[in-house]
Amino acid sequence: MSAPTSLSDPVSDAEQRLADVQAGLNRACRDAARTEKPLLVAVSKTFDADAIRPLIAVGQRHFGENRVQEAQAKWPAMMAETPGITVHLVGQLQSNKAAEAVALFDVIHSVDRPSLVTALGKAQAAAGKHPACYLQVNIGDEEQKGGCALSDLPALLAQAREAGLNVVGLMCVPPAAVEPAPYFALLAEHAKRLGLAGLSMGMSSDYETAALLGSTVVRVGSALFGSR
Repeated sequence: MSAPTSLSDPVSDAEQRLADVQAGLNRACRDAARTEKPLLVAVSKTFDADAIRPLIAVGQRHFGENRVQEAQAKWPAMMAETPGITVHLVGQLQSNKAAEAVALFDVIHSVDRPSLVTALGKAQAAAGKHPACYLQVNIGDEEQKGGCALSDLPALLAQAREAGLNVVGLMCVPPAAVEPAPYFALLAEHAKRLGLAGLSMGMSSDYETAALLGSTVVRVGSALFGSR
């Protein structure tokens, strides 16, 4: 007697979730009269390789992690299996992990202070590798969150460029349980003033709003992987 088959196929589930998120981005871009969709980064933090591979199987190639050590444990093998994967660091980065981050990640979304800029500049010079970087802004001025103050942005950007960082845009996480649109609009305004085209903003609960307001990268976790 054969074993019962699962009622849920992980690859089919991944395909449906990915299609649902892409449909949401399509709606937002249509409403905003945008011709180019934001890049979708699947935030795979805390999920193991078995949970991630179904999304890879259906074509997802950009993934986000919060911690250097966790990413080191799972991504080198999966990147060897599937060429063309891009791994983003979307969580806070300690300065003493800068060299490891530069070695592994293609994009770093959380550059938020002078000491980290200095560490990344040295690490990049030593490695000969220059990941794309976003300056993280504490857009809601919240004590518990990382990110630089809006007033400190011009100085941090100048320092980052002086250190040789490839700064492509700004990133933010709006305060929880409030309407995110004003915060997204504020980040977009400051990026425009600074001449930065990239806007890393929008997560599972608000990626459509972010896309309406000009996001170029959305970082989506639970809508693609389910609850943690």
